[in-house]
Amino acid sequence: MRLTRRTGLKLAAALAGSALIPALAHAQDAPYRHQVDGGEVVIHPVSHASMVWETPGGVIYIDPVGGAEAYADLPDPDLILITHEHGDHYDQSTLDALPEVPIIANQAVADMLPEAMASRTTAMANGDEGQALDMPIMAIPAYNTTEDRLQYHPEGRDNGYVLTIGGKRFLIAGDTEDTPELRDLQDIFVAFLPMNLPYTMTVEQAAEAVAAFQPQVVYPYHHRGSDVQEFQRLVGNSSPDTKVVIAEWYPDGEA
Repeated sequence: MRLTRRTGLKLAAALAGSALIPALAHAQDAPYRHQVDGGEVVIHPVSHASMVWETPGGVIYIDPVGGAEAYADLPDPDLILITHEHGDHYDQSTLDALPEVPIIANQAVADMLPEAMASRTTAMANGDEGQALDMPIMAIPAYNTTEDRLQYHPEGRDNGYVLTIGGKRFLIAGDTEDTPELRDLQDIFVAFLPMNLPYTMTVEQAAEAVAAFQPQVVYPYHHRGSDVQEFQRLVGNSSPDTKVVIAEWYPDGEA
């Protein structure tokens, strides 16, 4: 399996390995499991914005931070996705400790990587599409729209990602507000939405985004200091067909 780019940007290294995913478990128990064609996607929250996905095509680490010890009990990655350069999403020491697998990142992070790591990194800009682990991937804009938050995530720099896995679309929104691009998404099966101030959006904005693009399942993540129970209530009122999964992102109680 290979990571390729339809946009003509450089090719990353070959990807290897695939695994069958175990049978379904109760949706509210960690890890969290979602059935797709050819198997399952198994979600392991790590902390705040970091998570590991087991997919029929391989294992994906998303915004890995916290050091190698945070991943000691998890399968090794076949691919690493990084949304942007902030320290709760990109940590060079953690990347240095992980296996040498292909990386997809925004250009700002790609420019910060050491040469050896950059050689196995594909930079995706907003709107780019490609293939990773034989799965379609699209980079979507992630940015602030509220005037007093524009300094955190300027338009055009950072990424969210939509991956199509076993015929179903999974959204990692990244650090964003409820942008027009987010609201215009279609056919999202599982979405991960941030909601914390001042960096991303309020629970009200996140619930309004859910009402606009109607994912089947939504996980609040990157939510330190936010009332995720209120988010669940708002989604229940406006989008009763969307299931809210309250996962454990702050095992040490720092939420």
